[in-house]
Amino acid sequence: MTPAAEEAAILSALYRMGLLEPGEAPAVVPLTGGVSSLIVRVDTRRGPLCVKQALPELKVAAHWSAPLSRNRAEVAWIREVGQWHPAAVPAILGEDAAAHAFAMEWLQPDAHPVWKAQLRDGAIDPAFAAAVAALVASIHARSAAQPLLAERFANDRNFFELRLDPYFLAAAAAHPDCAPVLRALVEATAARKIALVHGDVSPKNILAGPRGPVLLDAECAWYGDPAFDAAFCLCHLLAKCLWRPAHSDAYLACFDAFARTYLARCDWEPAQDLERRICLLLAAMLLARVDGKSPLEYLDDDGRRRQRAFARRHLLSPAATLAAMHADWRKDVCQ
Repeated sequence: MTPAAEEAAILSALYRMGLLEPGEAPAVVPLTGGVSSLIVRVDTRRGPLCVKQALPELKVAAHWSAPLSRNRAEVAWIREVGQWHPAAVPAILGEDAAAHAFAMEWLQPDAHPVWKAQLRDGAIDPAFAAAVAALVASIHARSAAQPLLAERFANDRNFFELRLDPYFLAAAAAHPDCAPVLRALVEATAARKIALVHGDVSPKNILAGPRGPVLLDAECAWYGDPAFDAAFCLCHLLAKCLWRPAHSDAYLACFDAFARTYLARCDWEPAQDLERRICLLLAAMLLARVDGKSPLEYLDDDGRRRQRAFARRHLLSPAATLAAMHADWRKDVCQ
């Protein structure tokens, strides 16, 4: 689809949502950062808003398609979490199922910086990492053992096609000796139905808002294993050490703050069981972000080599605690 056609489709969807006045032709500004959706700012007469439209084919080097129904999963997750933590998600302004698009409030960038940009630029605050962990743990605790939520978010196909297959099974294909562990992990993760999972707790999807963290991009929302969310965020905090080595100590302080805060708030299962699953998922995630379908764009060849070696070792001989993984990462990777 051409840019002009994409713009026309967005405006048509906004008219159907009742968010544009008759004859209104506002400016549409594409935004960057995502691989799975078209995301734009639209400057309407009522003020700016953000529109997100799911793409049938993700913008990555490897072939990767996913159901367009993930758009509905994201809206449902935002609305559910918004009832518990209104300041932690953007408000949904409208939804157009026919176009697989929805509109949400525009959050001013100067008041809502992206956490990834802060981490990149050296504005690294372990207290904010702890706040993210507290928010994620609260969502997991509020949603645990809720049969109605499990039924509403039974997005197993979405989660498999957006996460388990392109991450872990793609890594398994690249590492035959690790494949039995990764395939077993996929089966076990898919079978667990414990709490409401965001599925993409990445610093690029977290804003440092004036009232705390704001979570975006919940299209992988699924009722499953909460350990996945914790491992996903912790993976990014470790990988940042290879991106900006000068800040490694600060990134590892964030890793510790997140792990400590999250595990302390686990009241839905024994924390020791949860931590073991996080450790294995974290090792698998580190390998997937090198040799899966969505490799981290900021790692150079040496960074990929070091992350790969660490991940393989911890997949084949899993750690029992996140403190042990921290210590090994500092000793073996941050040298």
